[in-house]
Amino acid sequence: MIVKNASKAVAALAATLTLTTLLGCAHPSGSQTQANFVDIGLIAFNDFHGNLEPPHIAIPIRSQQGVERVPAGGAAYLASAIAQLKARHPHHAVITAGDMVSASPLVSALFLDEPTIEAVNHMQIDFSAVGNHEFDRGWQELLRLQQGGCEKFTVREPCQISKPFEGAKFRFLAANTVREDGQPLLPATGIKRFTQGDATVAVGFIGMTLKATPTMVSPAGVKGLRFEDEAATANALVPQLRAQGADVIVVAIHEGGYTDAKVLGQECSGINGDIVPILERLDPSVDVVVSGHTHQAYVCDYGRINPARPFLLTSAGQYGALLTEVSLRVDTATRQVVRKTAHNHIVQGEAFTGSQGLVPLNAAVPAYPADPFVQQLVARYKAAAEPLAQRPVGRASAPLLRVRNEALESTLGNLVADAQLAATRAPQKGGAQLSFMNPGGLRADLVPDAQGQLRYGQLFSVQPFGNNIMVRTYTGAQIRAVLEQQFAGGTSTPQSPRVLSVSEGFGYRYDLSQPAGSRISQMTLHGKPLEDTAVVRVAISSFLASGGDGFTVFMEGRDTTGGDLDLDVLEAYVLAHSPIAPPLTNRIQRAP
Repeated sequence: MIVKNASKAVAALAATLTLTTLLGCAHPSGSQTQANFVDIGLIAFNDFHGNLEPPHIAIPIRSQQGVERVPAGGAAYLASAIAQLKARHPHHAVITAGDMVSASPLVSALFLDEPTIEAVNHMQIDFSAVGNHEFDRGWQELLRLQQGGCEKFTVREPCQISKPFEGAKFRFLAANTVREDGQPLLPATGIKRFTQGDATVAVGFIGMTLKATPTMVSPAGVKGLRFEDEAATANALVPQLRAQGADVIVVAIHEGGYTDAKVLGQECSGINGDIVPILERLDPSVDVVVSGHTHQAYVCDYGRINPARPFLLTSAGQYGALLTEVSLRVDTATRQVVRKTAHNHIVQGEAFTGSQGLVPLNAAVPAYPADPFVQQLVARYKAAAEPLAQRPVGRASAPLLRVRNEALESTLGNLVADAQLAATRAPQKGGAQLSFMNPGGLRADLVPDAQGQLRYGQLFSVQPFGNNIMVRTYTGAQIRAVLEQQFAGGTSTPQSPRVLSVSEGFGYRYDLSQPAGSRISQMTLHGKPLEDTAVVRVAISSFLASGGDGFTVFMEGRDTTGGDLDLDVLEAYVLAHSPIAPPLTNRIQRAP
């Protein structure tokens, strides 16, 4: 539905809910006329992750009644929101900052994210930066998503519904992803031109992922590729775009940060994260940086942080719940951007009932109608997936959640680690004694219905990547080294650790006040100290076995035994232990 009194709603939204940043000259001088300018609208989102159905996200807003929640997201509503924003801007471009696909719900993931590409094709976007998750199934599969076709690169079958799959009608950009021969895997840049009267203005786009992508995906998926420095890559491309006539430079990068602002706050205060050192080295002539990866929402006048770098920095959160509208005014005489503003809009579509009760439509925020084409497309894929998604797979006595305790241990992570160990403990299955699970591989909570029932679609949402469970031999010293990498490997730091879940029977203590290499102590296996000289059989996913998430020590394992798919392992364990209870979170101890 569309909110009645739309003008009042939009005014309220602009006053209280949107994020606004104003740079440069606010208004043209009296001697100048509208004809001296070309106004361009950029529409952006990021980290969609194949959320075709509404993701049941509630965006908090402030009102006279206090804090209210607004239901947000859903591809059909996102398509309508984009269409309405396009209508505001005769000259426009639509871009994304990566992670459009993968780590997706079943309706998209079961079909290799082909339905997401088809839905986004209908939205008529222009460019999409690649994210780390675009490489989850390997770079060959990424090229298939771009080019189309039904060649199989994965354990799942392509083209189950769409025959043939036509591929993306928009262009993926991967400026800093380079083949061994030095050539980009995908185009580095794109240009879109806008003509008004006798004037033509060109906007140049640079799209790329974060340099640390190889530490976040299976090494096999990025074999033969290099991921170059983000700022250096962009800085080298800016003169090239200028030479091609670009008046405006936009960088879409799958890297981001954090601020002290609320979800819909407008402050830049406290901005931090890996995007900051990139911005500090980025060519100051860049006009807009559209970011992602951290799943945060912000609009930031970075010139207030560093006047020498007057970028407009944006991010639209996650899952299509928000949409960024950027307005640029270009002086046709100087070819300079003289005004730039940005707003993050809530994509309100339909009410839902979640763990905190009903989240109704909010009349203070515009609601978008469902785009008929996208709605029908999602319904078609949902119907194809429904029989499998609704199949009962066991019961649970309580929710199993990703939320972590003080030691960064979760009930869901422990459950999955226990399942992997159970599936591989038999000698013919590898003789595993211990199992690890990476937290980034858990993509959803496992919540039973009112009758305690769990269904296949829920398990799929928890582990959508299709990894095999492998068993390898490691020494106690190697296990200690793996645990040290939780705090000092790849993108894992003491400030942002990536703590692995461990199976029942294994325990240890860590102390972040100690120097790197000395943070792990008191390792035990079944109540006995695990010495560095011990030899242990360990069950891990193929992702971790290949050094994923920066756990490179796992690559040193020997005597590998291959195993079953992680999803099959979880299903068998849940069924065998129904009604399953949340495991205790007492396996890892953290020093105060």
